[in-house]
Amino acid sequence: MCAVAVPKTTTTMTNSLFSSPKIASLLYKSSLNYCCSSPSSSSSSSSSPRSVSSPRKLHVSASSPSLLPSTPQLPPSVSPLAVDTVLKRKRPARINVTQSIDFIGFGFEQPEVMEEEEEEYSVYCKRGRRRIAVEDRFSATVGIQGDSRQAFFGVYDGHGGAKVAEIAAKRMSENVIDQVTRRTDSELEEAIKDGYLATDREVSEEGVSGGACCVAALIRNGNLAVSNVGDCRAVLSRRGKAEALTSDHRPCREDERNRIENLGGYVDYCRGAWRVQGTLAVSRAIGDDHLKQWVISEPETRMVKIEDDCDFLILASDGFWDKVKNQEAVDIVQSLCGVEMEKPKLFAACKELAALSTSRGSVDDTTVMIIKLSSFL
Repeated sequence: MCAVAVPKTTTTMTNSLFSSPKIASLLYKSSLNYCCSSPSSSSSSSSSPRSVSSPRKLHVSASSPSLLPSTPQLPPSVSPLAVDTVLKRKRPARINVTQSIDFIGFGFEQPEVMEEEEEEYSVYCKRGRRRIAVEDRFSATVGIQGDSRQAFFGVYDGHGGAKVAEIAAKRMSENVIDQVTRRTDSELEEAIKDGYLATDREVSEEGVSGGACCVAALIRNGNLAVSNVGDCRAVLSRRGKAEALTSDHRPCREDERNRIENLGGYVDYCRGAWRVQGTLAVSRAIGDDHLKQWVISEPETRMVKIEDDCDFLILASDGFWDKVKNQEAVDIVQSLCGVEMEKPKLFAACKELAALSTSRGSVDDTTVMIIKLSSFL
């Protein structure tokens, strides 16, 4: 639930109203009477917003002019009725405003958490405090072409809404797998790129706004191919040592900045981050059609042979990596899912990592996926 509190308003009176000590003192006393007329209102206003009532008429009563500095007397030609008229003109009527607005996913119930637990992998996705609805998505496909040692996993971090992330989660695995099955192992990197580009075209054809970052892992024939666009990240644990398999696509990266500027764009620092055209804080993504000239959907891919020293792979959105270091994440998972563990607690490790990120102040959506690589040897 998101509440919009109505701040208490104050009224400033112009100096012209204080041309007479008598009128100044009347205003002063009347304002005291108005503020103190309801003792309960002052005690409750600090804890919750109160409704705004209609304006009250100020009544004139005698008071000492010594409360305010001495000023020239009111001319005899000015009548009390004229003063009352001036007060009404200078003090606008108050407006009744709804105290709060309830959002439940703009009319649709939205989950706070999405999760999945399997023997080979687990994933935990949690809504961030600054989000109305979860914009992260994930996908997992195990047993490609009937082979239990082939799989595809993805984490998708939406921005400007969840629609692009939803489409990518549904279509990326299908497009990449389709391209890979048509190519040889030597063409694997090109096949993955074509799968990303096909997904980006489908998003554009849908005509939806916003975009999504992505990190994906394809396991095939004992090889691990990790690809990404944006700032989702993949980290491998090799005998307990963290090894980043992706590099974040941010506009501050020298090669990314040069690419954007060579295409006629610019990178600017605003609202606490380097941004493409002063708006987007990542330099590659799926979608973002209005920036497509500079924000491309072509991934970077890295190939790794899965060997006995490869413990597990962590795929996570930037809501997690912004608060937790690579080696920290590996150490926590290692304590729960190490090779010496009889029953690795993948799901518990996902939840603990997400909780750590939140405890350190992350307000973004957080998705953490852990893949046990020994299952695919």
